Amino acid sequence: MRRNLLRERLNAGKPTVGTHILSAWPTLVELIGHSKLYDYVEFTAEYAPFTMHDLDNLGRSFELMNMAGMIKIEQTQYTHQAMRAIGAGFQSVLFADIRSVEDAKLAVDAVRAETTMVRGARGRGRLGVGMRRDVGTVRQGGTPAYVDALNEVVIAIMVEKKSCVDDLDAILSVPGIDMVQFGASDFSMSIGKTGQYGDSEVLAAETKTIQTALKKGLHPRVELRDPSQAARYLEMGVKHFCIGWDVRILADWWDTKGAEMRKLLRTKPKKVAAKPAPAPVRAKGKANGRTAARGNYA
Repeated sequence: MRRNLLRERLNAGKPTVGTHILSAWPTLVELIGHSKLYDYVEFTAEYAPFTMHDLDNLGRSFELMNMAGMIKIEQTQYTHQAMRAIGAGFQSVLFADIRSVEDAKLAVDAVRAETTMVRGARGRGRLGVGMRRDVGTVRQGGTPAYVDALNEVVIAIMVEKKSCVDDLDAILSVPGIDMVQFGASDFSMSIGKTGQYGDSEVLAAETKTIQTALKKGLHPRVELRDPSQAARYLEMGVKHFCIGWDVRILADWWDTKGAEMRKLLRTKPKKVAAKPAPAPVRAKGKANGRTAARGNYA
């Protein structure tokens, strides 16, 4: 079974850096991996079109670049997508739309093996044995190593609904949760303040999420558009960041560079004053048997 590098970094108390992709093109994972600056790539499947073949190909690219892969899934697909992503080679799952303790338990159950062979307090799950990439299709399925690998899958949850923040202590007490991320966009919408990320209630909920996670020995994770936004989170004790989205990077570039190009096209080049033409020189005599009456210009 493949080593779970993200789990190893969490267990060692080391910081992690990830980045997001919505494209299922595995070459993007290779480009990210060649930088040697990222611990994992999050495939934000909640917002993206993809096939089961895409998951397998992404799994291969994670292995090729020696990185971990995380998948973000929405609530109605917890069990199915978690199972297929882990089977394809993903080693972390980010569960969106957690609203209650029961939701958190469902998320953990969607990742762990259904067995009494559970290590520590990481939860007892619903996954059985499958013939998928994670076990060499038919080579390691149904072995103790398979159960161990499922126990090592990193479980992250989104805290983005008011009910989740209200019952946060109980939700983060569910065994098996590893990483916790606050979602300002969904939370602000859930309290009727859509898009007001700087509102005091939104900021208070974010602070509560980070402080509660740290108090319980969990790992708060923060998404950033740019590293320049990290300072206040570092001061709070956050060590795990996921920066940038492929689609946002492209949109920013297209907006900025497109505007620059349009500006250049709207700006007319400065006209250079033309030098006056020299006076024509009249030639005397004949040229080729004829009188040179025309101007002779150099």
